[in-house]
Amino acid sequence: MTEAAAEPGQAQQPHQAHRARRLHRWDRTRARARARWARTAPRLTGCADRARARAARPVAAAGRRASRLPPAVGEALLPALLLLNAVTTRAPHELPAATALTAALVLPLPWRRRAPLAVFGAVAAAALVQWLTGVQLPADIALLVALYTVAAHAGRRGTLLAAAVTQTGVLLACLRWAPDGAFLTPLVALTATTVAAAVLGVNARTTRAYLAALEERAARLERDREQRARLAVAEERARITREMHDIVTHNLSVMVALTDAALYAQHRSPDRATTAMLRISETGRQALTDMRRSLGVLRTDEPDAQRHPLPGIAQLRDLADQMGAAGLPTRLDVHGGHTHIPATAGLTVYRLVQEALTNTLKHAPAGTRARVRLWCTTAAVTVDVTDDGPHPPHPAPAPASAPACAPSGGHGIPGMRERAAAYGGTLRAGPRPGGGWAVHTRLLLDPHAPADPLDSGAAVPA
Repeated sequence: MTEAAAEPGQAQQPHQAHRARRLHRWDRTRARARARWARTAPRLTGCADRARARAARPVAAAGRRASRLPPAVGEALLPALLLLNAVTTRAPHELPAATALTAALVLPLPWRRRAPLAVFGAVAAAALVQWLTGVQLPADIALLVALYTVAAHAGRRGTLLAAAVTQTGVLLACLRWAPDGAFLTPLVALTATTVAAAVLGVNARTTRAYLAALEERAARLERDREQRARLAVAEERARITREMHDIVTHNLSVMVALTDAALYAQHRSPDRATTAMLRISETGRQALTDMRRSLGVLRTDEPDAQRHPLPGIAQLRDLADQMGAAGLPTRLDVHGGHTHIPATAGLTVYRLVQEALTNTLKHAPAGTRARVRLWCTTAAVTVDVTDDGPHPPHPAPAPASAPACAPSGGHGIPGMRERAAAYGGTLRAGPRPGGGWAVHTRLLLDPHAPADPLDSGAAVPA
């Protein structure tokens, strides 16, 4: 009896050792590849980084020097230079009038961003007084600066009004100060300057609005990213919940069936009772391992559980054997290769079959047999789980627009439907015409895969 119970563990030891050696070789290969890339990457990117650093060094230095200046210095720099020009270039008899008019033109400029229209009005009034007195000053550039500020900070109406006032001043200045026979040339030049100042201001306002829109969009995208992260966390929690339901339901059902068998055989066949108890212990340990793996809290003293892969189609044979030992003889037929199927799709197939067989084990009477058939292609995986037991008592009628499902009162069939919907599949579960229960679904690996044969009324191949 002891030797028979120890044979399965001894047969699995070479397989586990071989898998451990393969994983060890793969880890060493990845480590060598990462080391080679760590040595090569600095050589490939070093020259480009040094060139960018040399090119950006003067610009960064100029930016640092400019950032050290207070904002008030930049605002007062142009008025100070214009006043200095008026004081140093005018004759003594023109100095009082020139200084006063220059001050009237340039002193409002430091407040132009706070009140652009008011500053423009003050500068335009000073320019009108200058025109009436007949004094020509370089400080007339203050009118163009004020026009630019209005175009950059005010609306369209304010910009048009300021441009019209400036153009009127240009026309009056050309009428009074243009040389004889040369009226058109200064008029065109000053008009182009006025238009350029207005266009530059409008472009600055448009750029500022565009940057504000980009900042708002970036903030909105950040909020969307945080919302997607929260949704991903909720989806992961739902996935873990489904995994816990499948693991606990299946393993507890198997353990209950094995316990009943052990109690029944403890007097008549102690060997079979001992074997059943050993299987109960193994099933419980496997359930704990699956739960730790699903929750991501594996302990460091369980390296085998960490290396154990998630179940897939390749593990369906062990599942069928486990169900047979629990009292539900199960036949497994796999048509087509399944090595190309992604791991997540294989896990979904495994959980669907596991849930269907667990429901059969819990609800079907003794002597029921189950059959699992899989059709694997590059585009889809079709799963068909049937049993030959009697119909369940009083099945809940399904609506005409929805596929048939199991009787209400559990979360197994809804969870199976959610898993199938993740791959574009529709779950069908209901009584068979000849007796028993059937579960059918089709997982789409390719979104352009043809429709399910059952959707058109065709029969699933036997």
